[in-house]
Amino acid sequence: MKRDYYEVLGVGKSASLDEIKKAYRKIAKENHPDVKPGDKQAEERFKEATEAYAVLSSPEKKAKYDQFGHAGVDFNGQGGFGDFSDFADFGLGDIFEMFFGGGMGGQRRQGPTRGSDLRFDLTITLHEAAFGAKKEIEIPLSETCANCGGSGAAPGTHPVNCSQCGGTGQVRAVQRTPFGQVATTRTCSACNGQGTMISTPCNKCNGRGKVREVKKIEVNIPAGSEEGLSLRYSGRGEAGERGGPAGDLYVVLLVKPHEFFERRGNDIYCEIPITFVQAALGDEIDVPTIHGDVKMKVPEGTQTSKIFRIRGMGVPYRRGGGNGDQHVRVIVSTPTKLDERQKELLREFGRITPEAQQRGKKSLWDKVKENVKDAIG
Repeated sequence: MKRDYYEVLGVGKSASLDEIKKAYRKIAKENHPDVKPGDKQAEERFKEATEAYAVLSSPEKKAKYDQFGHAGVDFNGQGGFGDFSDFADFGLGDIFEMFFGGGMGGQRRQGPTRGSDLRFDLTITLHEAAFGAKKEIEIPLSETCANCGGSGAAPGTHPVNCSQCGGTGQVRAVQRTPFGQVATTRTCSACNGQGTMISTPCNKCNGRGKVREVKKIEVNIPAGSEEGLSLRYSGRGEAGERGGPAGDLYVVLLVKPHEFFERRGNDIYCEIPITFVQAALGDEIDVPTIHGDVKMKVPEGTQTSKIFRIRGMGVPYRRGGGNGDQHVRVIVSTPTKLDERQKELLREFGRITPEAQQRGKKSLWDKVKENVKDAIG
């Protein structure tokens, strides 16, 4: 038993032609064999919806169906659609041709196309990132063929219009469908939608209009550059198609880790070892920076891991306005391989110096012990 055509499309008897068309279009798009190849159930739903649409979209057939039901329309007799075998080859793009006047897969003659963008990762040093530099890089890319000017045709010749599509890049075909004859438009297979053919290809690019070359490009690294900074070079990417502009080149900066300095934003961090004597008595020491060595005062009684800040000795700000700072963590080194005289002097120091004084500031453990003692009472 055939289902009611209105039920098949999910519309009421009072539905307008636009509503009927919209309902059919949705079912056709979801169940067309091009969308669900090999799905027999989807194919049957597609055929069922197509048959329903063929009746309900025709005022004459719809009137007969409303009066006599399925008996009022004969799909197996003269002028019917038979088993829809012809419609099996009706592409999804043809459905869009029916409703919108243009095939989904069809294209017009292709015009100029912009070339692809390129990315190049450039590894630089911390010093180059901080103060800027000029670097020369080599980029393999496609360039417009100078021999043929990008046409792909040998010098003295020109591309000619495709004889199959007449230069449009499209071919039209007429198909018999449940709705009558429908003209569809598809990309020309002879010229791949270009609209032109090359009878005598350029001997340098073999008709492609582009050649592969390695280009040397000078990169200007600005002072204050950071990891991941992308430098754009307009028009230095891949060549365009059919006279289109070239793409862009993006140079992405990668900064090598430094063995001594650590960069955080525009600030520099480092660690400097000092002796026990320097920490206890104080001193003025030389500290390396990215700008060169500078003097830094270590006050007496300095504890290990104390951090000092040297203003303006960091990385320059890329947009101007000075430099970041350098942060120096001092690490007190414990002497090793002492001789007997040195050991005796340290023992003497230990005997005449109270333990609390030797410790300097109260340690976390001292504070814990005091809190426990207070709690016990």
